[in-house]
Amino acid sequence: VQLQASGGGLVQAGGSLRLSCVVSGSRRSIYRMGWYRQAPGKQRELVATVTSGGVTNYADSVKGRATISRDNAKNTVYLQMNSLKPEDTAVYYCYALLALAAGDYWGQGTQVTVSS
Repeated sequence: VQLQASGGGLVQAGGSLRLSCVVSGSRRSIYRMGWYRQAPGKQRELVATVTSGGVTNYADSVKGRATISRDNAKNTVYLQMNSLKPEDTAVYYCYALLALAAGDYWGQGTQVTVSS
């Protein structure tokens, strides 16, 4: 199973970006997909997740500024982030939890840098 993330980059504070992550190689359906992030010197933390049924969960720090969505037919998860802040700067990792306890997988990470 491979996860390929894209869409990171450098953006000014107050700007927006959209991350995408495609999951390939899975024979199982994907129960939960999501995004985590890790800033320098900090632990990896949840940003947002979405289940196959569309149930979403957001970190308090991004509520109201982030929208997670997925296209089940394409095995793709998206993260739209608006009103970006310098503290959103981190490496963003996509995540997939397969159904029926078939395992979980991580993408390689994409850097998001928000300049003040």
